[in-house]
Amino acid sequence: MHPCGDFRTSYRADMTIFPTRASAYACVAGVLLLAAVPLVFDIYVLTLLIQIGYYGVAALGLNILVGFTGQISLGHSAFFGFGAFASAWLNNRFGIPVLLAIPLAGLMTAAVGVLFGVPAARIKGLYLAIATLASQFILQDFFARADWFTGGSAGAAAAPVAVGGFAFDTDQRYFYVVLVAVVAMYLGAANLLRTRDGRALVAVRDHYLSAEIMGINLTRYRILSFGISSFYAGVGGALFGHYLGFVSIEGFDILLSIQFLGMIIIGGLGSIMGSIMGTAFLVLLPEVMETAVKALAASGLGQMQAVADGIVYFKEMAIGLAIILFLIFEPDGLAHRWRQTKAYWKLYPFSY
Repeated sequence: MHPCGDFRTSYRADMTIFPTRASAYACVAGVLLLAAVPLVFDIYVLTLLIQIGYYGVAALGLNILVGFTGQISLGHSAFFGFGAFASAWLNNRFGIPVLLAIPLAGLMTAAVGVLFGVPAARIKGLYLAIATLASQFILQDFFARADWFTGGSAGAAAAPVAVGGFAFDTDQRYFYVVLVAVVAMYLGAANLLRTRDGRALVAVRDHYLSAEIMGINLTRYRILSFGISSFYAGVGGALFGHYLGFVSIEGFDILLSIQFLGMIIIGGLGSIMGSIMGTAFLVLLPEVMETAVKALAASGLGQMQAVADGIVYFKEMAIGLAIILFLIFEPDGLAHRWRQTKAYWKLYPFSY
């Protein structure tokens, strides 16, 4: 006689990364299928997947801060940019191999994140949002003035990843660098949440007074969450910089910070899987809109002047519209919808 539900009767069972053995096999199969992508698809698809990869790493860091710890940050793109500049600087200035410079840039970004996260120990809500917004503009000003670090308005060159003379200087090769980084960072986050510190972060989010009564140091864990979030942003930014081969100060503005927030809202706050789902949604949405705009422009309707003028701006409004619609109709994000879909088919035809 077998139980008719999914019961967990021990802490060990409750702390597993994968709820079932089938889900673990499915995850491994998915990674293996992704490893075969460069052999099948063209550069256009690889470019989109690489974008999803490095943005997904940074978005996961923001989700640890916002979704799992209950803090807020409006300056995430600045830390993303700091990681890109730091990795290029370590390689250009000290000759550190790129493969080592990327995690070191993450650690440098984490140190900066801890510095800006100190106010989080005393303030929250709107005041914290303004403080993190200040960090965005402070770092942007630093990027513009610190020629020794960023190259100023000229930017900084970022060498490709190389191992033993083998350079990952094409999209097909760099895809594997990003894939390994994504798998490592997401497994790291999943394991973090199984630890005492990870559960403390969630406790701070759910009810900070109860967490403090239980002996959790609120100051420590709020600052720690900023450090972890910045580390992920730094690694994602470093991957971004070495992919483009050049880092410029123009690409790390407040709009990118808003997009990072949109990624975790659409994917699902407090969901590791939701971080990559939301990132994929926002990376692919402009491409889908571009295709739709071209199709409409080619039709007879697209020849009307009012429609022709409007469809250009609609592509730019699509991201904001998507965030609003998800907040209204699916506030728990794509990850919640995915869980509901799995639960439906698991009990089909007795889904209720």
